[in-house]
Amino acid sequence: MLMICSALPAWCQADSARRPRTATVRQQAPKVTADSLHKADSLRVADSLKAAALPKVHAYDTILQRLARTNRFLNTEGKTLQYDINPVRPDPGQDWLVYLVGGVLLLLGVIRTSYLKYFSDLFRAFFNPTLSQRQLKDQLSQSPFPNFLLNFFFAISMGLYLYLLMYRLNYPTDAIAWMLIPGLMVLVGVIYLVKYMVLRFCGWLFGNEELIDAYVFILYLINKVLGIMLAPFLVVLAFCKPEIAGTCLYISIFFIVLLVVYRYVRSYSLIRQYLSFSKLHFFLYLCAFEVVPVLIITKVLLLWLTGNP
Repeated sequence: MLMICSALPAWCQADSARRPRTATVRQQAPKVTADSLHKADSLRVADSLKAAALPKVHAYDTILQRLARTNRFLNTEGKTLQYDINPVRPDPGQDWLVYLVGGVLLLLGVIRTSYLKYFSDLFRAFFNPTLSQRQLKDQLSQSPFPNFLLNFFFAISMGLYLYLLMYRLNYPTDAIAWMLIPGLMVLVGVIYLVKYMVLRFCGWLFGNEELIDAYVFILYLINKVLGIMLAPFLVVLAFCKPEIAGTCLYISIFFIVLLVVYRYVRSYSLIRQYLSFSKLHFFLYLCAFEVVPVLIITKVLLLWLTGNP
């Protein structure tokens, strides 16, 4: 009991020593007023508006920025910029030629996609003369519509090729291109149509319809292959530089001559099976009915284009 009474004054003194410090602490705490709350709310709203105004950075943008800083091909700091500018086309008014050549290629693609078997039989008949006369001739003759489409494509391809030939040889064709190109296509079609009718008439007149039928098959077989072969040369002659176009022009002429010679070789071997004649007579026939008409038509076209006799 004495011990408890003696400890009470010490505890009271310690408690009285702690009370002033607590009071001083409470006195130093700031007073929360309505103005301070309003200012805090306004600051919070301002911070949220600033955060909303800042653009959001996505992970994709971060990766691209890092790649632009680290990649030596994309980092242009301290490097001289070099611009890859395409040269200006010398003939900006010939944009229609793009659509024309594209349309020709599209027509060829549609025909090939629609009649794939006819295409395969056509080239088998071209590369195998003996097989074509026995098996493939009847198969190709029994498909009149793709046969007509490829003959029509040959007239279009050859007419456009003749125009590009005159264009690359610097003949004045720009002013009358809209009339010259369809005229050349129609001219090629009319020439081979008249030739077909004359051959059929001669076969009926002399009683050699089987021979004429075989010869017409070879003639139009070579024409179809020639029309297909000219398709890539049309693109080169229309759009490439003069140096490249000039080289491809001579290559195309070489292939045309080669196909014409091949046609006459096959025709000669075919006709010898039905008729007996000398090589001189066959050569005279070529000059009179094949070479001379082409030269006359070419001369008339040059006179019409240039006006020089």
